[in-house]
Amino acid sequence: MTEAVPTAPRTVSHDLPVTPELERFLASGWAATPLPDAIRLSAADVTPARRQRLSARFPGERLIVPAGDLTVRSNDCDHRFRPHSAYAWLTGLTGEEQAGHVLVLEPDGPHRHEAVLYLRPRSPRTDSGFARDRRYGEFWVGRRPDLAEAERMTGVRCVHLDGLGALPPGRNAATDGQLASVLSELRLVKDAWEVAQLQLAVDHTTAGFEDVVRSLPRALAHPRGERWIEGVFGLRARAEGNGTGYETIAAGGAHACVLHWIRNDGPLDARQLLLLDAGVETDTLYTADITRTLPLSGRFSPVQRQVYDLVLAAQEAGIAALRPGARFRDFHRAAMRVIAEGLTDWGVLKDPEGDFHRRYTLCSSGHMLGLDVHDCAQARADAYLDGVLAEGQVLTVEPGLYLQPDDETLPPDLRGIGVRIEDDLVITADGARLMSGALPRTPEAVEAWMGELMAG
Repeated sequence: MTEAVPTAPRTVSHDLPVTPELERFLASGWAATPLPDAIRLSAADVTPARRQRLSARFPGERLIVPAGDLTVRSNDCDHRFRPHSAYAWLTGLTGEEQAGHVLVLEPDGPHRHEAVLYLRPRSPRTDSGFARDRRYGEFWVGRRPDLAEAERMTGVRCVHLDGLGALPPGRNAATDGQLASVLSELRLVKDAWEVAQLQLAVDHTTAGFEDVVRSLPRALAHPRGERWIEGVFGLRARAEGNGTGYETIAAGGAHACVLHWIRNDGPLDARQLLLLDAGVETDTLYTADITRTLPLSGRFSPVQRQVYDLVLAAQEAGIAALRPGARFRDFHRAAMRVIAEGLTDWGVLKDPEGDFHRRYTLCSSGHMLGLDVHDCAQARADAYLDGVLAEGQVLTVEPGLYLQPDDETLPPDLRGIGVRIEDDLVITADGARLMSGALPRTPEAVEAWMGELMAG
């Protein structure tokens, strides 16, 4: 018979026990701290129309759109919370305090719904939860609005989260594929308020790229220069917005051939290129997504420029294909024709037909952009990937060449070079507007821009 191993007491908290006397003391002597009257969200003027569009798609059905829940990062620490994009789009609420909250659209007649927000209101001072609850207590995570304040912020009726359990079931966006798809498809075309938020994200991102170029001398001197670059851009993102919209790719040399290189732990070599793919996410959660490939010396070598010029020509062809009514995939095909012809001219391919060029490009040349960096991803293929472009859609055009360092089909001088050029565009009535045009794209303009910033 095996002898039982004694079980050690489980450590739940490293705080000292709270005596009844301390608990009574914690619950007394607090002044009122109401939020100011002028707290209405800027998005509150546009969210009713969004909810009405969703309502029209599901007449008579209860619709449930959760913000999402906290996720443990390590033991008793949670990851920083960001509400689900559909919840943010429908409510305008974007803060970390939204964890666990739920929007419900209650049927209110055959052709309309009433929006109700189920929220965790601010911690009452009549008990000690505000001081002892590490996950939701205001001493630990900050003040939340009370229900009346939340109603003023959103224009939506707000009730206590505890009432959610008594609701009959309905369509839940977290589990209902049809509802999730409709929510994605409704977000494909941006309203004017959204386009303005995306332009703000692009403008902050432009400033972050300028910060990075100014910091290159220090990054080149650091043993993990890629991480220095990541940190410099991250400072701008947190100072101007909610943070980065996705993990920054700061890829020096051959690391640029790894499409999602986010380790960012390598040194930088002035003889090589830096591929920087980064975007600032605004406080309203709209993100930019821009890539520039920069010569770390400030000047492209002949072979670097050869690769860069081909990618730029592909991007120009892709941008020229953007217009309302064009197929979504048209701009990718236009860019890839240029890539395939260029690789054939170099002798890498025997001819430009077929799809052998994909060995060196690997992925598509762009995607929708908005609250998510890869926005509207739950939309049905016929509405998005196999659909047509429409005025008001915002997307990226980002062809690239990723010439792997161990690829023996390539001439040795091309191996280990990765180039991507990515810009953000909004579809207009007669084409597309380049939102990220403040960042240079031609090699001559890139070199002049870098020289000016590094000299300052």
